Amino acid sequence: MKSNFFKYIFIIFAICIIIYAVYAIYFKENNTTNENVQAVEQQIIEKKDIRLGISNFDNINPLISNNKEVLNIDKLIFEPLLNITQDYKIQMCLATECSKTSETSYIIKVDNNKKWQDGSSFTAKDIQFTIDRLKEGKSVYAYNVEKVSSVEIIDSSTIKITLSEEVPFFEYNLTFPILPNNYYMGEDFYASTKVPIGTGMYKISSIDSNNIKLEKNEKWWNKENENAKIETIEIKIFSEIGEIYNSFKMGNIDIFTTSNSNLENYIGTIGYAKTEFKAREFNYLAFNCEDSILKNVQVRKAIGYSIDKTNITSTIFNNNCYVSDFPLDYGNYLYTNNNLSSGYNSEQAKKVLQDDGWEYKNNRWQKSENYRTSRINLSLTVNREDENRVAVAENIKTALAQIGINVTINKVSTNQYNSILQNKNYQMILTGVYNSYSPNVETFFGPNNLQNYKNDEINTILSDVKNIKDENLLKEKYNKILEIYNNELPFLSLYRSKSTVIRSQNLAGELTPNNYFSYYNFYTWSRM
Repeated sequence: MKSNFFKYIFIIFAICIIIYAVYAIYFKENNTTNENVQAVEQQIIEKKDIRLGISNFDNINPLISNNKEVLNIDKLIFEPLLNITQDYKIQMCLATECSKTSETSYIIKVDNNKKWQDGSSFTAKDIQFTIDRLKEGKSVYAYNVEKVSSVEIIDSSTIKITLSEEVPFFEYNLTFPILPNNYYMGEDFYASTKVPIGTGMYKISSIDSNNIKLEKNEKWWNKENENAKIETIEIKIFSEIGEIYNSFKMGNIDIFTTSNSNLENYIGTIGYAKTEFKAREFNYLAFNCEDSILKNVQVRKAIGYSIDKTNITSTIFNNNCYVSDFPLDYGNYLYTNNNLSSGYNSEQAKKVLQDDGWEYKNNRWQKSENYRTSRINLSLTVNREDENRVAVAENIKTALAQIGINVTINKVSTNQYNSILQNKNYQMILTGVYNSYSPNVETFFGPNNLQNYKNDEINTILSDVKNIKDENLLKEKYNKILEIYNNELPFLSLYRSKSTVIRSQNLAGELTPNNYFSYYNFYTWSRM
């Protein structure tokens, strides 16, 4: 009986040892798994760098560089007096106040507590120094200060800028990067070998022929820096854009911006994300509003209804541009119409002409007034060296023929084209501009506009908006301009270019690029 008792005790003890062993093994394996998961998570968290690519690099100094992507990235390092938001509003940056005191003068105040990346204070003298460099005409930003006649330092935090003539929305010209005066004291600015410094979110830590490294600027005045997940930025330098495409496919670059319409031929269609945005190149059909036929608003409207913009963007540009309805439809906050329709309606085009008294006889539209008969025969001028615009002209000719309007295409050399454009010696002409960031539309509606278009109400509005600060009132004024444009159609908006930000799928964060800047909300970005 006693032996059985010890036997049972031994069995229980053995079972306990087995249970403990199993538990120990499980715990160890589970703990190892957790440690591995934590290690992976830690590895993800510790990837606090991002890799960019630049081709045809010239200089990291924003007042010297002519490289568009360098200037884009430079906005992370160097800052302007005034910034531009995602919807093209003006926003204070280094300036704390910008007051228009007369048609040609501005008082700008800055905060001397904002620091350069070497710890020195930002002052009004730095603004004067930068404008002086821009006035030398060697920078892409020279245009911004073209009308600046004088710069007066009132004190260390206040400066007065005087213009040679009034510039509508001049605040948008104050978006050039500021560089420090004392840093370049006593040396040739353009020959300096110093690594340039700014006041921005990141600073240059090293630079050589192949790479530029940026790191967070701990002295940045904007507290967004505290939340930034990206500690360092590596900018890889390539000789040509094709090398960027290859490096991206190999996983060595996280993000780049391009306007290449055939991008998929280089990087394929999978394994990345893309964000498209409306670019600055705006193309339109200008009508000579003093022409005997085109001075008739109804004829211009009939032409507008006849042209299928969507067909143009799809067949000629393979959908690598956007249909455009107005010069400000690139995302400007003052364009609130957001009309997604191309306005195409060939039957409506014929009705507009019929309602205006035109009759279709002998294969042409004609109209008799005061014993005089007018017939609609039009010429369209295009630069023969621009293949895309020639194709657009042929498309328009075909479209107008379908409603009975005959168009002769006048294909001319670049020199002839420029002369015709300057002298406004045309009936219709295919042309375009690069939109400025400013909402100023005087180019299209103001005095000496390309279309010889005159409208007293629009002239009054253009004069008013230059001095209006209230956003709602500005929108009201611009809505009126849009209404007049749609009613009178002095030109026909056609299409605008498209740009694309390409990013790897392991790059997370809010991506909302526009023409001005590709890296809004950069502090939210992270690489997994």
